[in-house]
This record gives sequence, C-alpha cells and structure tokens, in this order.
Amino acid sequence: MIAKIGRSSNLYGALAYNNLKVEKENGQILFANKIIETPSGHYTVAQLSQSFTPYLIANRNTEKHTLHISLNPDPKDNVSDEKFRELAEQYMREMGYGEQPFVVFKHTDIDRTHIHIVTVCVNEEGKKISDKFEKMRSMNVCRELERLHGLVSPTDKEHKQNDKIFSPVNYQKGDVKSHIASVVRHLPNYYQYQTLGEYNALLSLFNITTEKVEGKLNGKIKQGLLYIPLNEKGERAGHPFKASLFGKNAGLPALELHFAKSKEALKDHPTKQTLKSAINIALKSASDELGFKKQLAEQGINLVVRRNDAGRIYGITFIDHNSKTVWNGSRLGKELSANTFNDYWNNNIKPEINEPAVQPPKISTSNDADIPAEEPHHLFDFLNTNEKHEDGLIEALGGLLPEAQGEDYEELDFANKMKKKRKRQRGQ
Repeated sequence: MIAKIGRSSNLYGALAYNNLKVEKENGQILFANKIIETPSGHYTVAQLSQSFTPYLIANRNTEKHTLHISLNPDPKDNVSDEKFRELAEQYMREMGYGEQPFVVFKHTDIDRTHIHIVTVCVNEEGKKISDKFEKMRSMNVCRELERLHGLVSPTDKEHKQNDKIFSPVNYQKGDVKSHIASVVRHLPNYYQYQTLGEYNALLSLFNITTEKVEGKLNGKIKQGLLYIPLNEKGERAGHPFKASLFGKNAGLPALELHFAKSKEALKDHPTKQTLKSAINIALKSASDELGFKKQLAEQGINLVVRRNDAGRIYGITFIDHNSKTVWNGSRLGKELSANTFNDYWNNNIKPEINEPAVQPPKISTSNDADIPAEEPHHLFDFLNTNEKHEDGLIEALGGLLPEAQGEDYEELDFANKMKKKRKRQRGQ
C-alpha cells in the first residue's frame, strides 16, 4: 500500500474536489471522524468545512494547514469498505491525527479503487502537529498495516523502476535518449489522449515534444515522428530522435491506435463532467491566470497554455492526473476553448460560467508580472524520491501520478518558485 501526503492552505479545494466525486456518483464518504452529523447523512462542502473551522480559527502560524492524504492498496487486494475504514482510522491514529476531524472519501471512477483523507494538521489549540520524519513514519505505518491486514507490499525494485520511467528529461545531465525512451514507452499505459496536440501537452511536462514528418520512400509518401528534448523554458535543447529508436509503441501507427482507443473510452465518460465542474470552480475562484492554475493544481489538474510570439493564446489543454486523461479545452466545451481564455487573460473579458457547482472560496489574485514561464519539468520533480523541494507552493493532493505497482499516484507540485515571489510581494 502506498500513502501519499499532500499539504496546502486550501481546505475548501480539497473538500470540494472530493465532494464532487460523491455528487457525480464516482465516490462516497466512508467515514467521518469528529465531523458534525447531518440529518440526512449527506454533506455539502460548507457542512464539512464547519467542523474544521474552530481549528483554523485557532491556527497560529501554520500556512499549509490542510492535509490531503491518499491510501492506495494494490489492486489485487480487493479491499472492502469496512477494511478501508479500518486502514484509514489506524493510519491516522499512528500518524498522530487520530483526534483530528477528518473525512474519508472512497474514489471509484478509475479501475484502482482508493481512498482520500482530508484533515488539518493543527490541533484545537492552534498548534501544529509534528511532521518530523513524516515520510519514514508513513512508510513504516504502511508496512505494519500491510502485515496486519495481509496486503501486498511494494518492493524497492518497483520504486526504482518507476523513478526511471517518470524522470523528466534533463539535457544538461546527458543520457537524453534513455530518458525519452523511459517516458514514451510507458506513458500510454497510464494516460489517455486523443490527438497529437494532447500528447504533446503531456510530453511537455517531461521536457519532450514530438513532431510529425513526411518523406518519400520508393515513390511512396511515408510519415513518421521525431522526439525532441526541451529545456526548462520549453525550447529545443538537442537533436531530434526518430521514433523507431524507442520501439513500435512510440511510432505514429501505435499512437494513432491509442488516439482511437482513447476517443472510444472517453466517449460519455463521467470524468469529463467532473473535470468541467472542477474547472468552473477554479474560474469562479480565481481572477487571473496564475490564480486559475493554482486552483486547478490543488485539484490535481495541470494546465498547459500555448501562446504565439505576439502573446495570443492559441492552445489550452487540461491534464487530469486523477483520471489520467488529457483534454483539449474545446473538447470539453466551446466555453473552455483557447479563444475564451485569450479573451479573458489578454482582453479582460471574463467567460460566462453556466454551472454554479458549489460556493467558491475567496478570490485568488496576483499580478500579471508574476505569471511564471512554463517550467513543466518542475511538476514532476517529486517523483524522484531522493529529492525534496522545500520551496514548492502546491502540495495539495495525495495520489495523483503513477508510481509503484503501475497504479499509484503522487501529489502535484506546482509553480516551484512562487512561494518566494509571494513573500517578496508582501515585503513591498
């Protein structure tokens, strides 16, 4: 079993994301500890938030007061609801959060059933509960729970293999070909995407892009793909590699087959509506591009924006790491197309939001000058278990990206340097 712990300052976002799953019948609340009961047994986000309010009011100086934890058993374990409740209670107790209010959500919208736990890390007196050696303690607790409940345990070999698969390309360190191969050979096993543009949006997070090429061979037109490494600014940073170097799965025929399968699999899929709802929440909650990206990242959704030299937005893609799906904005709806966001962020024409979803939190604002250049490789830095980035701003959602056993996820670390920028703003 893999446990992932995400931290953020957005309790509302964590509760809203999980409650959306419940509302869309892709999840359920399995257990609520020290949460005010409702007559119907059903909860709104506001009702759930109410039980955490005294803790947040008492909070002294803990910025990232919200914990969003995911517990991910091996799919072979077939864990029952009652067993999930036991695992959640025992895990929280051993980690020092047993007396905290927390809500356990079961997610069922993907093949691997897992649970998310939302709580706060400050006690009733406003003091932060110690997180010293948290990662090691969490691993030890998971091993003990596996022993007690007879669950499958991941191996170190599987962890190391995954680190290699999902390591972003760093052209300065060399071995570029091997890194590209690790990504493109395995990415189709995890994510669904329907076009080359959506595939490229996903690849950009690993500092890779691909281009279609045509040529004649024996008088016949042949098509192929080139894979190109990128630097931290999204610019070409090395010579291209033929797709044939990485096996059949990296070539154009295999990709086109994957596009077709993804299109069929995502037809009328509930993920689409859940994603649109999350996007609408972010649109209502944020007043600019940075705030929008920040809200989405806390729900496990990555946004890739394409601009031309004049600054016009010509492409917008949403990567939902929860369902492992990639969506061009216009595929979700005309109101989420690139033109809509170009009008919003370049011409200050805010889009009309037709789905009121849930009451949004307070508006997130920032200066346009603070919008960082695209640095997609930072989004996956946390996949290297030997490194820790202390200045990451978004660590909200546990269980987002593939890890051990080919079915697990990790929290999304977004906008790596924004925390320092925000502190500088306060000092001005």
